[in-house]
Amino acid sequence: QVQLVESGGGLVQAGGSLRLSCAASGGTFSSYAMAWFRQAPGKEREFVVAISWSGGTSIYADSAKGRFTISRDNAKNTVYLQMNSLKPEDTAVYYCAAHGSYLGPPQTGKLWYEYWGQGTQVTVSS
Repeated sequence: QVQLVESGGGLVQAGGSLRLSCAASGGTFSSYAMAWFRQAPGKEREFVVAISWSGGTSIYADSAKGRFTISRDNAKNTVYLQMNSLKPEDTAVYYCAAHGSYLGPPQTGKLWYEYWGQGTQVTVSS
């Protein structure tokens, strides 16, 4: 069973930065497409960014382009989300997600992802 554990969330002022990490265990991480989603209070869980198994392809939501960067280290079974120029509207619980044994381009739909972490809270104050 694949397990995903997020870390790195916290409270930051607008304009600041945070780096989230998601550590995977229980499977072949190097064959997984990985993604970050977020969910603000009272809102649907939304796609933020995804990365292919090799790291060669990534897809960003418009809200993340130019500010967020996804990366992965297959040797460490970890995917990262570097978030810069944070805004109050980025406040949400951020979830890591995985789709296993897939060597194609990542997808943006949350139903496509098979495994989810418990989430980490990111709060951006104005």
